[in-house]
Amino acid sequence: MLVVGLGNPGAQYEWTRHNLGFLLIDFLAQETRTEVKRKECLALIGRTEIEATTVELVKPQTFMNKSGDAVACLLHKRLSQTSRKMIVISDDLALPFGHIRLRPRGSSGGHNGLKSIIQAIKTEEFIRLRIGIRPEHPVSDTAAFVLDKFPQSVRAGVEETLERSAAALRSILRDGIDKAMAQHNRSDE
Repeated sequence: MLVVGLGNPGAQYEWTRHNLGFLLIDFLAQETRTEVKRKECLALIGRTEIEATTVELVKPQTFMNKSGDAVACLLHKRLSQTSRKMIVISDDLALPFGHIRLRPRGSSGGHNGLKSIIQAIKTEEFIRLRIGIRPEHPVSDTAAFVLDKFPQSVRAGVEETLERSAAALRSILRDGIDKAMAQHNRSDE
């Protein structure tokens, strides 16, 4: 099972809203004492066990808009893997900060990383774990907002969101996407 966290490589992007996928991969790696450092297919990868399932934690190093290049290469090299055996983690400006949403498939929703993956692998049939970043105030410049670092005042909220997101991911692996959605998707969104 591939677990792909979307983000941008480089220290200047650490703790940015657009890097929640990378942050969750790092969180899972720390939880499982796994190093995500093997270079393959324009990505950094670490293999571990989560919920009795062998998973490869993946951080594409292609920058967000080219995430599909790394994902397509990995799926091609693992002929036994299909997109249905993949979970993609991304930030989502349409969801309120801290909310998570699981989906078994769907469109990109305007997210450039998801759009790149869909174009590269020619299917929308992969599980998504979307993590909300929408603030309570209007955003005038979305590109600047998503590439801005989380303010110190919400770091505790980010950590709590990562914990809940990791629990949702474990639920997908243990119980399947339908049960995980029923347990972790909020009905008020």
